Amino acid sequence: MYKIIVAIAVLLTSSFSLSAQGITPDEAAKHIGDTVTVCGKIFGGKYFDKSDKKITLLNMGAAYPKSPLTIVIDEDSRKNFSTAPEEFYNGKEVCIKGLVKEYKGKPQIFITKEEEVVMKK
Repeated sequence: MYKIIVAIAVLLTSSFSLSAQGITPDEAAKHIGDTVTVCGKIFGGKYFDKSDKKITLLNMGAAYPKSPLTIVIDEDSRKNFSTAPEEFYNGKEVCIKGLVKEYKGKPQIFITKEEEVVMKK
């Protein structure tokens, strides 16, 4: 019985430490439907101010169109950012926690406020 409890504790601890460390943008596609922390560099972005939805897209892991993960900020959420996200986060290493969804075969995470983006040092 003691061995089973120890094995479960080790398994839970290793799973927790993996999720606390985060995954890379390249691994995001393997986590569709999961809430994860993804850490990587932002390689630019774009604010679509002329479109109907007025979304902001940030390319994580590589420049568009080769970015393995897209961070999406919708029109209502953009006002929760003190500076233009596509400019402020460009070239910075960040961690973002969120639900990985799929759009046209590529993973994306929606964020709604600055506090969901943690700058890496």
